[in-house]
Amino acid sequence: MSTVENMKYWVGLDLGGTKMLATVYDAEFKPLGRKRRRTKGSEGADSVTNRMIRTLRDAIEEAKLTPEQVAGIGIGIPGPVDQAKGIVLEAVNLSWENVPLAKLVRSEFDRPVVVLNDVDAGVYGEYRFGAAKSARTALGIFPGTGIGGGCVYDGQIIRGKRNSCMEIGHISIMPDGQLCGCGLRGCLETEASRLAISAEVAKAAYRGEAPHVMKTVGTTLADIRSSVLAEAIAAGDKVVEQIVRRAARILGTAVATSVHLLCPDVIVLGGGLVEAMPELYVETVASAAKKAVMPSFADTFKVVAAKLGDDAGVLGCAAWAEKTFSD
Repeated sequence: MSTVENMKYWVGLDLGGTKMLATVYDAEFKPLGRKRRRTKGSEGADSVTNRMIRTLRDAIEEAKLTPEQVAGIGIGIPGPVDQAKGIVLEAVNLSWENVPLAKLVRSEFDRPVVVLNDVDAGVYGEYRFGAAKSARTALGIFPGTGIGGGCVYDGQIIRGKRNSCMEIGHISIMPDGQLCGCGLRGCLETEASRLAISAEVAKAAYRGEAPHVMKTVGTTLADIRSSVLAEAIAAGDKVVEQIVRRAARILGTAVATSVHLLCPDVIVLGGGLVEAMPELYVETVASAAKKAVMPSFADTFKVVAAKLGDDAGVLGCAAWAEKTFSD
């Protein structure tokens, strides 16, 4: 049996705009300690970094370990990173720019630290332990406020010169379309993100075409969440279903473009929309993608729902640390 001295423990921390989650795993990736804390990004980078350090310490203590027993720490960030240097290039929701996060965390724990994009971490988690396990190439797409993407090929996260290169949410689908938050027009996010869906549903509710939505949450955009959309469809709001299906079909055409470029075995769809209405959403995306690819590609891939939920990111962070720092 393994002893404490020869076992390796890995820690993952998934940092989001509203909350952070740290989990300690043993060598078999069984969770031993876990801590969740609010991000409070408005308090600034120093405050958030200190909260991250406290969250990591609390998780390690809950696992009944000391930092010296930790082999490595992986941290997922909602934005582009320079993984080689461990620098967060930009995290818009946190107002971060060029934050040397790996250096800051390493100075506290004296352990190896790797920083990666949070979507890359989530896709890697699904690749190692979830819906894409045993695939050679896995493409992950996570529609939410925006639309994040990541790809793992033969065990490696595909990256560009410095950072993640799978900005699928900014594929141009309508060159003269709506203005995107990134400054460009006609990006996929403007038509197929959960935020875009909610905006259309709010208009429908105002016109009297989505009575369940109007009755339960009104037209306030922030309140029209994925769960509300699913409840409205179940209650018979046909226009809401039409809006969701249209967005899913548009996403399916973007999936087809990605299939032509990457030829993945598996496309994993994750996030709140998928969790709230997995059958409707996944089937619509898959059908649209199959129709939009060349015939020779139609049977080369499958579209599936993510399996790990909130654990995908933190598990992917820890597993990527293991891959990065193992001998």
